[in-house]
Amino acid sequence: MKHLAIKPPNSPILIGITGASGAIYGVRLLELLRACNVETHLIVSRAAQMTLAYETSLKLADVERMATVVHSNTDVGAACSSGSFPTRGMVIAPCSIKTMSEIATGNTANLISRAADVVLKERRRLVLMLREAPLHIGHIRNMATVTEAGAIIYPPVPAFYALPKSIEDMVDHTLARVLDLFEIDTGKIRRWTGARERPKKNREEAGN
Repeated sequence: MKHLAIKPPNSPILIGITGASGAIYGVRLLELLRACNVETHLIVSRAAQMTLAYETSLKLADVERMATVVHSNTDVGAACSSGSFPTRGMVIAPCSIKTMSEIATGNTANLISRAADVVLKERRRLVLMLREAPLHIGHIRNMATVTEAGAIIYPPVPAFYALPKSIEDMVDHTLARVLDLFEIDTGKIRRWTGARERPKKNREEAGN
């Protein structure tokens, strides 16, 4: 008798986009995963739809077309709300403090927080691209709580050692590192190989 694997390699990745600033992270993540032929299930919160309109020229329909499957955030009975639905895990990009707090407390009143809770209980990978600053102690305690439950807090902090030439470079590098956590190589990352020699101009300035 053939048994279904819990996390087969070709399982989809769940993508949640919430209302925090940084909608481009969720959008670009969908594009990168599509280029890698990875199935995606998308959930967009109502607040995220407003942020998308503020920060980009994209409409919700444009973003939904990038995903393989789209679920309404109010559909708590969607396939991904059950642990019997196999996934590689979930990325919430960006992740609002509100959503992180719901996950930390188990207050799963919508599909994004419910799906994240399922990912945790099934011991799958959950990455929260938390987008907030500065942080007060309540935020930090909730960060600790979700980390203890198995989630990874991954603030979208740019890596300047990669010498980005644009915002797009910074976004791609960060998302490539996020997808490294799922063993997906996008080919978009400039990996550190050791100390890099400074440009000649910088050496001359340092000697003056």
